[in-house]
Amino acid sequence: MKSSPTVPRRTPGDKRKQLPEEVAAYVRELVITGEVSAGEFLRMEPIAEAVGVSNTPVREGLLLLQSEGFVQLVPRRGFVVAPFTPGDIEDIFWAQARLGGELAARAAKQITPAAIARLEANIEDYERAAEAGDTYALAELGHLFHREVNLAAGSRRLALLLGTVVKQLPNQFYVTIEGQVDNSRTEHPLLLDALKKGDARKARSVFEKHIQGGATRLIETLKERGMWAEEQAS
Repeated sequence: MKSSPTVPRRTPGDKRKQLPEEVAAYVRELVITGEVSAGEFLRMEPIAEAVGVSNTPVREGLLLLQSEGFVQLVPRRGFVVAPFTPGDIEDIFWAQARLGGELAARAAKQITPAAIARLEANIEDYERAAEAGDTYALAELGHLFHREVNLAAGSRRLALLLGTVVKQLPNQFYVTIEGQVDNSRTEHPLLLDALKKGDARKARSVFEKHIQGGATRLIETLKERGMWAEEQAS
């Protein structure tokens, strides 16, 4: 199993997620980026070393990924990487677009001036981060922008459902998709404009287009990186 260059090593002072979730995030990114292939068995020791945990949270994290369909448990042999297809990506983005679109529409009906101001500041910060090429800041700011819209909708349960979908795509990896940052620089302001005008239909439309465009770009990016090359050759 190759190591993932996009997952930073942790230091003792870092504020850490619950350990199984951290393991799940690490392995999930290995699967999505093609660092591990379908049918490959995952050894617990290298994962534990890479994340800086013991084998127990590694097993718990892999069980989380089993429930998401990223790995399968083979009795007496361990965890094996499950197939991850373009159709899987389309399904994840479809669910995110529909749930997020509904939240954006609801937010348009009741968003506060304070929330609008925070979104305006976020867009300005995103522009500066894009100019500086700061991918870490871009990932954080993109997450915060969407979180602000979700909170403005005032629909906690729907936002929680969306969160279970969003976590299946690594936040830091997402901004490395070709064209994704430029897309956000264009469409975040369009969504903000719809929210300012209280235009629920436009807010839904912009959000769904924003998310579904990401699916197409991600699939093309992974194809260019050689993912699914064996399937295409067979």
